[in-house]
Amino acid sequence: MYNFESLSSDCVYVIGDIMIDHYIYGNCERISPEAPVQIVDVQKEEHTLGGAGNVAKNLVAFEVNTGIISVCGQDSGSEVIAKALRELKIADQKIVVDGTRSTTIKTRVVSNKHQLLRLDKETRHYIDNDIASQMLDTLKSQINKIKILIISDYCKGVLSGSVISSIINICRENKIITIVDSKDPELAKYINADIIKPNRKEASIATGIKIIDDKTLTEACEKIVETTNCKTVIITLSEEGMAVFNQGKLLKIPTKAIDIFDVTGAGDTVVAAIAFALLNNLSLIEACDFANHAAAVVVAKVGSATATLKEINSFYANNKLLAG
Repeated sequence: MYNFESLSSDCVYVIGDIMIDHYIYGNCERISPEAPVQIVDVQKEEHTLGGAGNVAKNLVAFEVNTGIISVCGQDSGSEVIAKALRELKIADQKIVVDGTRSTTIKTRVVSNKHQLLRLDKETRHYIDNDIASQMLDTLKSQINKIKILIISDYCKGVLSGSVISSIINICRENKIITIVDSKDPELAKYINADIIKPNRKEASIATGIKIIDDKTLTEACEKIVETTNCKTVIITLSEEGMAVFNQGKLLKIPTKAIDIFDVTGAGDTVVAAIAFALLNNLSLIEACDFANHAAAVVVAKVGSATATLKEINSFYANNKLLAG
């Protein structure tokens, strides 16, 4: 059981690629006469925050004082993002509007809890210097209230190498913990970050090491440390749980998941859970164990879901009963 008697009032900020997760839910019982494809009778649609926005959404679910810095397009998607952030009551936000790009939207068609199709609308070119300066100026202006910064890089153009270097330098100067969750295989651009958190596939691509056992897992972690000079590597391993590499030692934490319906956004939950736990004085290993339980809760739901402390503690208690 995780007991947080009084939650920290310090802030966790997220900087990176905000996007919209658009879900189309329906029934699928027919094949089209026009082509060998399924027909989905649409029942409902919903829009929710994805990417860096989903990380922020998870932090809010953990009752963290949350801030977010990102970029969106000058389009209807920006209005969806603004509305979602208002609903989450995230007061500390800076979403810079870039007229040269479209807001990233991932549309998923879902039937009977299974994803049938995904459509992506996005712009990937890097932001210009003016927009980068607006983001960095916002970070500097809020620096005194931030304890942990999550860098959420989905490679949509918000985080260039120079922007990331500036972010990490600002954080190091102000003793802010940086956690990197990135899809970019070029991990050298995150040099001097504190924690690097790829999944198994991302770690394999970034290091050129096929991770098939503890030996290759350790080798991949060592290479990430060598490349980034980070203090800790955390690699999520799907059904095998999570690996933590710190001070030259590898520890594996088994998965807690029982039912898996949708892994969408599970990585965002993990990084948010680790940040929340560290913010509230859990050790690194305790934080990763907490994140494992949080991920188990969200993968049992459909869509980019979140987990509350109540849900995590309930899952933890039920797991203990099943094991006992």
